[in-house]
Amino acid sequence: MADASENDATVAIGPRIIASGGFDRLYREGMALIEDVAAYLDGDGREESSALSREASFLYATESMRLTTRLMQLASWMLLQRAVNEGEITPENARAEKEKVKFSATPSQRGGPGYEDLPERLRQYIEHGDRLFARVMQFDKLDRGSVPEMDPDTANSIADQFNRLKAAFGRAG
Repeated sequence: MADASENDATVAIGPRIIASGGFDRLYREGMALIEDVAAYLDGDGREESSALSREASFLYATESMRLTTRLMQLASWMLLQRAVNEGEITPENARAEKEKVKFSATPSQRGGPGYEDLPERLRQYIEHGDRLFARVMQFDKLDRGSVPEMDPDTANSIADQFNRLKAAFGRAG
């Protein structure tokens, strides 16, 4: 019969999730976004920005710089994680390097006067980059062993599911 402390041992799933195919999809999506944004900014984006008003053109330059900075920060994080997954560096070394990557231009800083005047494609790339950033932050929290924040409805739903499982298997919580 197993010792009670063995049954209560928690399993760190964060590193397993990060090493899984979920990270591979995130990595491919992130690198593809970086390539797409670079091609856009060097091509169609340049053309679209030349048709903007002076104020909108300044905002375009600001937002495109924020986007490229954010994407380079995300690329750094993803390359470090990929190196860990492939056994090239230790998780500890990667965490130390990741601490040096300071994410800037959070999504809460988006919008404002003139934002809607930006080319739609640029705004779509910004939104895609923000969604990618949110996913990377979830992976990063898992890697650090903390649980990503969730809204109260989701937390209550999960608690409800656990209670149902406990009841189904006859275990008191």
